[in-house]
Parts: sequence; C-alpha cells; structure tokens
Amino acid sequence: MREDRQENQNQPRRKRIRFWNPGEYFDYSLLFIVLFLVGFGLVMIYSTSSYTAALDYGDSAHFFKRQAAYSVLGIASMLFISKIDYHFLKRVTVIAFLGIGIMTLAVLIVGSAGGGSTRWLEIGPLRFQPSELAKMAIILYVAYATTVQVWKLNDWKVLVKIMLPPIILTGFIAIENLSTAIICGVIVVAILFVASPKYSHFIFIAGLGIIGGGLFLLTAGYRVDRIDAWLNLETHPKGYQTLQALYAIGSGGIWGKGLGQSIQKMDFIPEAHNDMIFSVICEELGIVGGICLILLFIILIWRLMLIVMNARDLYGALLVVGVLAHVSVQVLINIAVVTNTMPNTGIPLPFISYGGTSLVFLLVEMGIVLSVARQIKIRK
Repeated sequence: MREDRQENQNQPRRKRIRFWNPGEYFDYSLLFIVLFLVGFGLVMIYSTSSYTAALDYGDSAHFFKRQAAYSVLGIASMLFISKIDYHFLKRVTVIAFLGIGIMTLAVLIVGSAGGGSTRWLEIGPLRFQPSELAKMAIILYVAYATTVQVWKLNDWKVLVKIMLPPIILTGFIAIENLSTAIICGVIVVAILFVASPKYSHFIFIAGLGIIGGGLFLLTAGYRVDRIDAWLNLETHPKGYQTLQALYAIGSGGIWGKGLGQSIQKMDFIPEAHNDMIFSVICEELGIVGGICLILLFIILIWRLMLIVMNARDLYGALLVVGVLAHVSVQVLINIAVVTNTMPNTGIPLPFISYGGTSLVFLLVEMGIVLSVARQIKIRK
C-alpha cells in the first residue's frame, strides 16, 4: 500500500484549470486602443446615419443609440472574459463549434434575408448573423486542435484532419457570404501556418483555396456582376455605391470638410454607416483622418503581435494569431473595397461600421486576447 501511494505521488499531476484568473499583467494599451476605436466608431455612426435616421425613423440618433447599446454589451463581455482563464475555453470548444455549425446550416434553411442575402437567424427576439459567431468558433477550434497535434503537423494527413471541420463550416457560409468565408479560410490557414514547421503544404492549400473561391464565384451570377462592376465602375449600374464612395474620398481632400459636413452621406452613398463608412470618414476628416485611422489599426495589430510573441503557451499564442488574422484581413478587405482596389463585398470595418453582432463578437475576441495577455510573465 505504501509503495502504491509513493508511485501515485511520483506521477505528474494534471494541472487544474481555474475559471477565474486574475493574472499578473493587464494590457491597458490594447484596452485603450479598442475603447478608442469603439468610441470613434460611435461618433462616426452618428455623423453618417443622422440624416437617414431622421428621415426614416424620425430620430437622428436611432442607429447611434442601437450601436451604443451593443457597445456597452460588448465592452462588458470583453472585460468579463478577460478575467477568465483562457484554458477553460478548451472544455467548451467542440460543443460550441458544433452548435454554431448547426446554426450556420439553419441559416440556409430558415434564415431571414437582409441586404439581398440570407445571412440572419432569428431565435425569438434575437436576430443575429451566425457567420460572425463562426469566425470566433473557428479560432477556438483550430487553435485547440493544432495544440493537441502540434508534433504531427509535418504530416499532411494531420493538417487535413484539423482543417476539414472548419472548411466544411466555411463552405456553408460561402453559399450566401463568400467574403466572410474568405476571412474564415484565412484564419484557419494563418493559425496552422504559424504552428507548422513545414511550409510547402501551404502552397498546395493556397491553390485549392483559389480554385474553390473561383467555383463559388461562378455559381452565383451576382458575384460575377460585382467583378464586372469593379472593372467598369463608371458604366455599370452596380458600381454606383463604390463610385459615390470615391467621390466622397476625393471631395474630402487632405483635411476634410469637417465632422458632420459630409454631402455624400445624404443618401448618395446607400447605407453609408455600414460598409462604406471609411469613405465618409475621409470626406469629413480628410485623407489625414483616414491615414490616422489606418495607423491606429496598425498599432492594434502590433499590440496583438507582441502578445503572440510573449504568450505563456502555444495555445494562447494561436488564439491571438486567429484574432489578429481576423481583424487585419477584415480591415484590409473593407478599405480595399471602399477604394475600389477589389470588387465590392459586404465586409464591415472592425469596431467602426454599424452592426451589433459584428461589434459584440469582436469585443468578445478582444476579451480572449486580454485573457491571454493576463498570463504573460513579466520579468522583474
């Protein structure tokens, strides 16, 4: 009995995961940047939407009030999650991924339309886009699956095994929302690329991604029309929104017309407070204002990179890599669309564009990043 007890004591104990983790460090710089972006977004949403909101709803602050409510919910969620030990997320990853997969599939069957596409799911009084949830679910799943099998990533079969579930989920999203599916695909590849010691596999993966994206383009006529509009902006009927956005950027000049002084937001740019909000920012605050916003996003990405490099373990680092890929690619696509560098697609500008679902889950992702940052070991 004594020998058995001694053997049990010599065996390594499984580390207990605490739900709450006060941590030794808090990234106030990252928190300030996020809060500033959210606050700036609220100011610009009021500026860009006040004219339309007054006409349609009789309240110039209609969209501002809704976004402010979502901002409070998102910030509260971010601060709550930042105090949770991120290792606890491993326990709910698979269940959450399956649940969100079911909701994404349900959108194709019983989803409600908005903006010409079926992307919304209504559950009682709640109306949200499961595709926004899917981005976070993919980050959690791929980071977890990669960590478990990190020593086998040289084997392409292991890569396929990890990628298959999120790629199937991404395929469901791509049927109605190709741009979001592209972001999801980039998140998967970014996490695996950072963790994998062998990069030759990713050339093949990139080729498959291009072929798959091309097939989805050809299966929907409206996507081909968007490419045609991109190539023939001034003559194509569907190039109107982007053309007006370019007029807004050009008329703003270097210093802008002044906050609230935009002309293009007065129904010249359809739903200016959504995907095209960057063009109004440039019109009112000038090219200087647009560049300052881009620099702020670059600083945000830099802070995320610092957390990746100093994370306590691989799992935490990969979680932040997923968030970094999500934010950076979404900013890049949105600004590229507004400036007509790529075909028009419905991708909001993170933290700035109007949209409650997108904002709340972005802030939840930032809460996960802050949770990872809390466990960074500071050398004294």
